[in-house]
Amino acid sequence: MRGRQATAAPYTSPMAPQDPAEQLVVAISSRALFDFEEENAVFESADDRAYMTLQLERLEQAAKPGVAYRLVKKLEAFNEDGIKRVDVVILSRNDPVSGLRVFRSVQRAQLGIERGVFTRGRPPFGYLDPLKASLFLSANADDVRAALNEGFPAALVYTQTAREDPHPDEVRVAFDGDAVLFADEAERVFHQHGLDAFQSHEADHAARPLPPGPFKPLLEALHRLQRVEGSSGVRMKLRTALVTARSAPAHERAIRTLMDWHVDVDEAMFLGGLAKGPFLREFEPDFYFDDQTRHVESASLHVPAGHVLHGIANE
Repeated sequence: MRGRQATAAPYTSPMAPQDPAEQLVVAISSRALFDFEEENAVFESADDRAYMTLQLERLEQAAKPGVAYRLVKKLEAFNEDGIKRVDVVILSRNDPVSGLRVFRSVQRAQLGIERGVFTRGRPPFGYLDPLKASLFLSANADDVRAALNEGFPAALVYTQTAREDPHPDEVRVAFDGDAVLFADEAERVFHQHGLDAFQSHEADHAARPLPPGPFKPLLEALHRLQRVEGSSGVRMKLRTALVTARSAPAHERAIRTLMDWHVDVDEAMFLGGLAKGPFLREFEPDFYFDDQTRHVESASLHVPAGHVLHGIANE
């Protein structure tokens, strides 16, 4: 859209509402959805008045896509038959005036985002509960930690300009296992007693499901979306992957846990300490979630990635 103004999307009648308990609700900050890094530098070096002025000056300039833009755009395709299965809401520390540019950019990108909460610097995570959020993506670490502490799947995005989409008709989401899909029970054994103790512990407990981690609700919500693949009017597909440092025999407990939850993943990679980056480059997810800084930094060189600030690795 650079160099020309996009026309506003025509008015359409409201979509049929999905049962709120069945809906995937993505709460996303403006910096996660759009590339506002230049504007954010003004905010951090001056004050919010200078930031507001800059955003107003750029009101007619559509913001470039940010790191989570592709994920949001493709998830919204599950609404294209007129049933609102995915609801995306802006949840931002921006002021309401700067929110004008956010929504103007939403309109020009023809995203189906209708709701927004702008708090002018106040932590916004308290609104996740009334929104019934399934996922919170933000560039603010404090907000992500607070959301996770309240039991919401949340990740700190590594801000970057959106990349080209190699698979436009399929949403791909990849997850780490321990401290992300699963609780960090086993990871604590590894940190405190080493790899051999971890392997023995997981082999001994292979038949006992792992406790759920913060991202189990998101995986379940994505699993529900997969059920509508191929239905009339929905062309988008969805593929999930588990990408973990576990290796045999510790793999069995992870698989049995997913079976106990009655949730499938399409691919599982048990890498036994191999670098995850090359495998993620091959899978090409629209987003990857991991609890360890080194894995997120490695992944972000290849794919959109978010840091789950949860578990023993983040204490």
